[in-house]
Amino acid sequence: MSVRHPIIVVTGSSGAGTTTVKNTFVQIFRREGIRAAYIEGDAFHRYDREGMVAAIAEADSRGNRNFSHFSPQANLLDELGETFEEFATKGTGRTRHYVHDEIEARAYGCPAGTFTPWRDFGPDVDVLFYEGLHGAAVTPTVDLAAYGDLKIGVVPVINLEWIQKLHRDRSSRGYTPEAVTDVILRRMPDYIGTITPQFAKTDINFQRVPTVDTSNPFVARTIPSPAESLVVIRFRDQSGIDFPYLLAMIHDSFMSRANSIVIPGGRLDLAMQLILTPMIQRLVESRRAG
Repeated sequence: MSVRHPIIVVTGSSGAGTTTVKNTFVQIFRREGIRAAYIEGDAFHRYDREGMVAAIAEADSRGNRNFSHFSPQANLLDELGETFEEFATKGTGRTRHYVHDEIEARAYGCPAGTFTPWRDFGPDVDVLFYEGLHGAAVTPTVDLAAYGDLKIGVVPVINLEWIQKLHRDRSSRGYTPEAVTDVILRRMPDYIGTITPQFAKTDINFQRVPTVDTSNPFVARTIPSPAESLVVIRFRDQSGIDFPYLLAMIHDSFMSRANSIVIPGGRLDLAMQLILTPMIQRLVESRRAG
């Protein structure tokens, strides 16, 4: 952790909604005049698209049917830790971009399924912002959770997470339901062993809970809307959180435990703005005072 060069982490599995949370941070950074360097978790995948296909085939041939992007071995987590360490101590570092599709290929000048060249962060950055799968992961060789000054978990209940992934992969990537189901099954051991433990280390978790039937996510025709959801917001340390203020500002919210507030799904952006803005301000004020 670094007062001089703070690191903010948003972590969650594929399809969980971390990009939505990232967009709220971008709005706050713009409004508050905060200069941020951004790391996408995909940038620290070990393999490009063709390389990952080959790596999965090799793992399958050795009897490992659970090798996936969730696996620590499929990612450059030690290198990500080195980047966090460099930023925390010097305010410098580098990242790259994974090119997902043809639209991005035209924008970045690199083929879809490959990486752009590594590039250094811009000068005089206030915060480093990470969004991806492994921002608070702990492995035998690196403790990424130790670097985050503010760690956010985005954790829909599992059936909702699967519905979101099924719809996204079918609509934007052209996957069949069977192919998406195979990916879910392949990832399950690392979901349990690598992804889930992060949410005990995050400072705040946002968990969306649908209020409609999602008992069979594999036949759901639509993704439950925010209006059909509640969001449970859990604080690891509730000291300093003004719950009466939040309850007054977020209509129809209530406390479910001493460290948890439940809000209507449609008021998530408002809640994030109210909760996260003062936390980010304190981080940046400490940096500038230091």
